Amino acid sequence: MLQAKRILLIIGGGIAAYKSLDLIRRLQDEGAQVRCILTKAGAQFVTPLAVSSLSQDKCYTDLFSLTDEAEMGHIRLSREADLVLVAPATADLMAKMAHGLANDLATTALLATDKPVMVVPAMNVEMWAHRATQRNMALLQADGIAVVGPESGVMACGEVGAGRMSDVADIIAAVKTHFSGPLGRPLSGLHAVVTAGPTHEPIDPVRYIANRSSGKQGYAIAGALAALGARVTLVSGPTHLPTPKDVDRVDVEQAVDMLSAVEKALPADIAVCVAAVADWHVAGENGQKIKKEASGAPPSIRFAENPDILATLSQHPTRRPALVVGFAAETEHVLDHATRKRQRKGCDWIIANDVSHQTGIMGGDENLVTLISADGAEQWAKADKHAVARQLATRIADWFDHRRKDS
Repeated sequence: MLQAKRILLIIGGGIAAYKSLDLIRRLQDEGAQVRCILTKAGAQFVTPLAVSSLSQDKCYTDLFSLTDEAEMGHIRLSREADLVLVAPATADLMAKMAHGLANDLATTALLATDKPVMVVPAMNVEMWAHRATQRNMALLQADGIAVVGPESGVMACGEVGAGRMSDVADIIAAVKTHFSGPLGRPLSGLHAVVTAGPTHEPIDPVRYIANRSSGKQGYAIAGALAALGARVTLVSGPTHLPTPKDVDRVDVEQAVDMLSAVEKALPADIAVCVAAVADWHVAGENGQKIKKEASGAPPSIRFAENPDILATLSQHPTRRPALVVGFAAETEHVLDHATRKRQRKGCDWIIANDVSHQTGIMGGDENLVTLISADGAEQWAKADKHAVARQLATRIADWFDHRRKDS
């Protein structure tokens, strides 16, 4: 599958760089031609001689080498490849990539390339979990860069958690997948509908009922699904957020409008209902601003129940999406309430989170969620909402992959 494919391998620093030597040989065994750039930090762990010997080509290290620039040049080096593979991709390398820095040969080649890029992160567990790294990863994925790993396990430093570089066999499999289909886009050909944000239910022309939802988690999920190749329709209540890349956005205000837009977007393969839809609306909205009574008595407001968008999708008789995911924002007995909600609504998964005031989750940048399915509950580590979105998008892609294999 990789016969005559040209791969530019950029080797970053870190103890995981030793895996790059095996990676070179395994890529060659699959028929690929491998040319390597070794960063200054990477050269602290593997030598240019070892890289050159295994790749059977010159090992490029210096942006300002007169000989290298005369013979090859960083522009040609970056563009004569079919794929640029960064393994290991350190936190520093990914930060430079995310923000367009180019102060050495590796980052200059990455900025100058017009070819697909795949990164294989490897770093300490705390570095991987850091908000800055997760923000950078979100930017890279939004730019269409494919990501392999990282894996969880024991680090060279002795700590345990996510951050280990993926096994060489898994990297090879990801490279093969790239050349057999769209780069890192396992949801290609699928349509996802995502709801996000609050709804505004009018009381009169100047007042409305709403909630504290910022829409950040729903927008992040829409972007993560699009990054994996899905065609995404984002049905959004009022927010101040920019539309994620490659996402079609439909703006609504009330719950009834959100349901109408969702139904109009069908058919869909995936539905992720993240929006904090108001449970009630005012029955008989006042056409004029409600004025204070001279007596000081508060006005009497009668409520009516809003449509249940998640239940409607989950129980749709003809156009139910293959996978329906709901969110349960609770303030007490979170797992119990969320589990009953999944059963009551009929959705496949519920993502439960505690949005009580002290958590700071509603409207904040982080989330702590538990995925509840028919198989049980799985709590995820607290993370940036973009990281949660990527994890959910990956789980959705895995679900469809297993479904295809079983069919």
